[in-house]
Amino acid sequence: MAIDIRGLAPLLSVFDMRTSLRFYRDVLGFELISDSGQGENSGWCLLRLNGVEIMLNTAYDDDERPAVPDRTAAHGDTAFYFGCRDLDEAYQYLRSKGVNVKEPKVAPYGMRQLYVTDPDGYNLCFQWSATEQMEDQ
Repeated sequence: MAIDIRGLAPLLSVFDMRTSLRFYRDVLGFELISDSGQGENSGWCLLRLNGVEIMLNTAYDDDERPAVPDRTAAHGDTAFYFGCRDLDEAYQYLRSKGVNVKEPKVAPYGMRQLYVTDPDGYNLCFQWSATEQMEDQ
């Protein structure tokens, strides 16, 4: 018998909580569900959007944070894949928010994908079956 898993909430280590919250909450539309008690100055928070949860945790205490972070060294090989049916709408929305994003493309395995990098260098991919998207049109 398998474990009855009901969800997944990855924990991302972020350099600056305010910057990350602006991206995940104000750009992507996640709702702030809980934090460690200091609002945008919190060291940890839980965000949710349409049943998808993600946690953010600061990599450094305020008095230990370096002036210039190397955000991509540990994060460039990490990717999060979000199911997103209307990639054209997502593309237009992200561009309207000033996000540097390229048009969606179909991967060799049949998924239409739109890639974005968050403020800390994590790769985010919004994707949906290319076949299903063609049927929807």
